[in-house]
Amino acid sequence: MLLTLILILAQVIVLNHVCLWGVAVPMAFIYVILRLPLTLHLNYVLTFSFLLGLIIDVFSDTQGMNALACTIAAVLRKPVLRLYVLREDELGDLMPSMHSLGTAAYVKYAVTMSLIYCTLIFVIEAFSMFNILLLIARIVCSTLLTTLLLICIDCITVNPGEKRL
Repeated sequence: MLLTLILILAQVIVLNHVCLWGVAVPMAFIYVILRLPLTLHLNYVLTFSFLLGLIIDVFSDTQGMNALACTIAAVLRKPVLRLYVLREDELGDLMPSMHSLGTAAYVKYAVTMSLIYCTLIFVIEAFSMFNILLLIARIVCSTLLTTLLLICIDCITVNPGEKRL
């Protein structure tokens, strides 16, 4: 809960104002969605993700774009995780992290979820101003920056008692 609050504040106060090379925007708050326990019912995950996105929208003046992107990312997180985890029967009580999934699987998971989120948020935004090369650059650079940030956050928030696959 404290980490969620810290990431929301960091996103709203600092990271929303960071735009590297005019294209890369870090989205640290999606780490919370990625780390939700897989045992949570989908309704809770969707509600939490929607509210998380809505909070970011309120403070970023983005009119529901983050709420939509967070909700879709929440729907897709379990199917995406299944792509990279070989033993699906052990996914039940797992909290996705580098420690529990292993480095390779977690990095693939983080890259894919970052790509999904960044693609959604920038495509939604591009409906008003469309430049395909800028759109692709923003998606790729923001995905890479967000993934790097997610991996750093995960390394900092190590929980040694987590179940490993």
